[in-house]
Order: sequence, then structure tokens, then C-alpha cells
Amino acid sequence: MPSFDIISEIELPEVRNAVENSTRELATRFDFRGKVASFELSGEQVVLKAEDDFQIDQMLDILRGNLVRRNVDTKSMDVDEKPIHTGKTFTSNVKFKQGIDPLVAKKLVKEIKNSKIKVQAAVQGEKIRITGKKRDDLQAVMALVRQQDDEQPFQFDNFRD
Repeated sequence: MPSFDIISEIELPEVRNAVENSTRELATRFDFRGKVASFELSGEQVVLKAEDDFQIDQMLDILRGNLVRRNVDTKSMDVDEKPIHTGKTFTSNVKFKQGIDPLVAKKLVKEIKNSKIKVQAAVQGEKIRITGKKRDDLQAVMALVRQQDDEQPFQFDNFRD
């Protein structure tokens, strides 16, 4: 029986490259000359530090632009709502979502079942396994998932006939 998995992952090497490119771009920007501003990557989190909170917003735009150039979906970013002010600097954390959240997975499975496409959907940890008799049904599910306007990007993996 044909099947595939719905996953939500980012490529951490591409995130690292985007952070390095953002750091280089920051060094060449005129409005950041002589200012304390930096990007730091630790695990799946990027820490932005700057002297002013509006500079944090500019740094986020720089990071988003470099992530888009590296084909990393910016929907996977989880940004602090408000920068934290500690002493002389403002700090903001950007975390990257890996895996499908259980609530989002349940919602997605419900949408697939409500669509009346003849497939079975099962949550397996941080991924969703879709199984069906026809390949066309599986492709219809892929199209349905792509149409969803969720806060998380989805990829399709392990397509088997």
C-alpha cells in the first residue's frame, strides 16, 4: 500500500550559514557601524543582541532575508514577542520549530479525515503517516496539506508505492 510521512524539519546547516551571512551583512551596514550588535547560534536557537529595540527588528529582517535565500521557511521561526532589556543591550531569542506539534497534528489529521479522501492518517511521534490504496489519493492529501495556512511548514518524506 502506498504511504508517505508529513514532517516539519529545518536544515540546521542552512540556518548556520544564514546566521553567518547575517553577521557579515551586519558588519557592512552603515546604520550598525560603531554599535554593539550580534547574532549568536546555539543549537536550534539564535540570540540577537543590540543596543536598541528597533535594531533588533532590523536584525530580524536581515536574518529572515538570509533564511529565505537559503530556502529555510521563515514560518518555522518562533520569535520572542518583545526584546528583553538587560543593562545596556536588548536581547531577543529566535527558536526554530522541529517536528509537528501534537495539537497541530490532531488538527491536520481531522482536516484530512473531513476531506473524505480515502486514506488513513496516523500521528507517529512528531510526524504523520498517511496510507492509502491509490497514489492519486495520497497526492490529493499533499495538495490539501499545502493549502493549509498553518503556522508551521510541512514537508513530505518516504513516499513509497
